[in-house]
Amino acid sequence: MRRALASIAAATLAFALVGCGGSGSDVKTEGGNAQLTVGVIPIVDVAPIYLGKQKGFFSKRNIDLTLKTAAGGAAIVPSVMSGEFQVGFSNFTSLLLAREKGLPLKVIANGVSSTGVQGKDFGAIVVPKGSPAQSAKDLVGKRVAVNTLKNICDSTVRASVRKAGGDASGLDLVELPFPDMPAAVAATRVDGACIVEPQLSQVVAAGGRVLTSMYVDAAPNLSVAGYFVNEKLLKSDRDLVDRFTEAINESNAYADAHPDEVRQILSTYTKITADLAPRLTLPKWPADINKDSVATLGKLATDDKVLTKAPDLNALYAD
Repeated sequence: MRRALASIAAATLAFALVGCGGSGSDVKTEGGNAQLTVGVIPIVDVAPIYLGKQKGFFSKRNIDLTLKTAAGGAAIVPSVMSGEFQVGFSNFTSLLLAREKGLPLKVIANGVSSTGVQGKDFGAIVVPKGSPAQSAKDLVGKRVAVNTLKNICDSTVRASVRKAGGDASGLDLVELPFPDMPAAVAATRVDGACIVEPQLSQVVAAGGRVLTSMYVDAAPNLSVAGYFVNEKLLKSDRDLVDRFTEAINESNAYADAHPDEVRQILSTYTKITADLAPRLTLPKWPADINKDSVATLGKLATDDKVLTKAPDLNALYAD
């Protein structure tokens, strides 16, 4: 909890410093190309942006990308607010929380979406080999890993527990980066984990078991995450933001149509092994955000007191 709150506090401080004179959104150019640093997470969700960079979808729009990884969306938000990153990738729960804290961010493109199929999604709640848990309600009172607190894993794990008839207030959620989860599950240092690909397949290959697909439990065809910018960049260089949005939309469409290339590119930024790559369950990368599903995330976060009040959903998206 302290780390999650520290991320928001850092973002708030970054915003204050930017407002006191720093630009927080200046974009350097080199050889006529805009230099954009994008904050991402080393998971399957962001495979399209790596593919898009490789295929030249960004360079043909005069954008040079530098991709930097972080543990989760809550950690990426302060870096976008300070101008260290010009674009960030984050789950919608963390973005709604950041907006509630007064941070001037806007979502400019869909990032990744659930398959909508229970037991066949790219994210799941998993338990170690030999665990007696038969449903999400059996995790009440147990240690469950989430990549960052007060994010989409927090909300959707609680939703899965309630759906299974359990008391979600009794969960013991602990923060652990996705790449560290397979080892923690295998060693039973945690009783369960909210995990996504490629780490999901690593857990299953080691004998772990899927309890439920938490994104599917939360909402039909859930939009999980999006790409966002500081409002300052949106106002100062809308053309650049629009070019980035076009490029990421092309990248998402390409990834949806070329799953084999998605599996191949994962090895360039995750520790997935060649034998596991064919087994991965890939997400969906539609161009449009399912705003009804984001509204559901807002309600879940409000009910769980991650948010203090119902969010202004219209303020989340760029016009």
